[in-house]
Amino acid sequence: MARRARPAAVTFYHHLARSADAAQSPRVCTGPVCALHGAEALCATLNAAPMPCAGRCDQPIPVLHQEQLWTAAADGTRAIQPSPLPPPNPVGGEECVFAHLRTPGRASLDGYRRSGGYQGLARALEMAPAQVIEHIREAKLAGRGGAGFPTGLKWQAVADAPGAPKVVVCNADEGEPGCFKDRTLLDHDPYAVVEGMTIAAYATGAALGFIYLRYEYPETFFTLAQALDDARAAGCLGDHILGSDLCFDVHLRRGAGAYICGEETALLNSLEGKHPFPRNRPPYPVTHGFNNLPTAVNNVETLAAVAPILRHEPGWYHNLGRGGHAGTKVISLSGDIARPGNYEAPLGLPLTELLYGWAGGPLPGHTIQAVTMAGLSGGFLAGDDLNVTLDEPSLRAKGAFLGAGGIMVFDERRDMVQIAAQAMRFFAHESCGKCFPCRIGTQRLRERLEGGGPDAPDLWLAEVQDVGRTMQALSACGLGTAAPNITASLLRCFPDQVARHLAARQGETTWTS
Repeated sequence: MARRARPAAVTFYHHLARSADAAQSPRVCTGPVCALHGAEALCATLNAAPMPCAGRCDQPIPVLHQEQLWTAAADGTRAIQPSPLPPPNPVGGEECVFAHLRTPGRASLDGYRRSGGYQGLARALEMAPAQVIEHIREAKLAGRGGAGFPTGLKWQAVADAPGAPKVVVCNADEGEPGCFKDRTLLDHDPYAVVEGMTIAAYATGAALGFIYLRYEYPETFFTLAQALDDARAAGCLGDHILGSDLCFDVHLRRGAGAYICGEETALLNSLEGKHPFPRNRPPYPVTHGFNNLPTAVNNVETLAAVAPILRHEPGWYHNLGRGGHAGTKVISLSGDIARPGNYEAPLGLPLTELLYGWAGGPLPGHTIQAVTMAGLSGGFLAGDDLNVTLDEPSLRAKGAFLGAGGIMVFDERRDMVQIAAQAMRFFAHESCGKCFPCRIGTQRLRERLEGGGPDAPDLWLAEVQDVGRTMQALSACGLGTAAPNITASLLRCFPDQVARHLAARQGETTWTS
């Protein structure tokens, strides 16, 4: 007899419900970019429920209805659109994960093999596992999901840890607003991720793998399921892979809609059927991960880079970056920009070169007022701070960070206090509630951005800053420490707009977004 889902789990996940009728209601993305295109009006037109960013910022507005996702205009006009291919590198620079992705037929196993697929695994199988790890370490591949931890060190820790079977987990729960790179890789190059997981399994000694995919990607789920079936049938997964002693299989699991499951330990709890609270660390997943087994959790983009790196020497990948920075980073660019989409940029590329040279600059007749970094988590950059390069040292010097690589652009028409309020509503809604600094702090910051708090501007500012500092110092995971970047950067970049909103509130003018 099937176990019933616990009420707490049903109410925690966005796409679980306690009534059968709920499945009949469409859900409309109301993320930051879709809000600019009339998402609230579309909700009313379709009598739909809102949902957080659905990872289609390059194709607004996505509507999810049962197992079908389509895009719609504010008037309800709709069309089913495939995930777009990324635009070619405009300066002809060499790419890593996008190098063959645009090749016709790449998403099929035969097409993947025709364009170099499984050559990386074949080479890895000729090496000792420790040599594979050293190859990845010398290339300086680091996590591309946001944390940036060196991949070779993570794999070495899993290989050295006692316990079996060891596990490889692909984190495909891409929930950060403004990020949609993983969807593109999985839709157009699924075998690159599967091959990367298989190489990771060989290097670490893992026998078991999982792909944890966000619920909002229904087409991707079926693409991956087919890819895994075809890989098993061809001897690329399962027992004695490619005729070797390597035995490794991958299971596909679908999330139910919760931003916090992008945090690796919350993901592992969800994968185990537990409430997806982040775990206290230590111990870390490399020693106590899935079912307390040694586990390597890697992002989609990280895993997609593994096979190309194995097909080359380590220095090849390292030299793809600029200014001494190793490798590339896929940037998801959306909002008020001429050519939104995914761009594989060398680390160290100037942000202005990406915005104006690669993506065509702002929409005609407008100017760029601000961008968000790391989706929303890195806060705002504006003015002279746009003169940064796409690497962590440059961005952290400005109070931001690169994270998963989502950049949303806002032109001069946008009220940045309203944008910040919308962002904080997202964080308040997505806080798991485990720790009180985040659970309470995100709500207090949301209330203040929507017009609450002390009447005196200096007290309002002091309170917002104090709440932010407390959250950053005491929150249990990255959601709580990152959310205050929105208010801190708003106060730093747009003091005049904040002052106008405070003055309007004092003048009895309604102050909401």
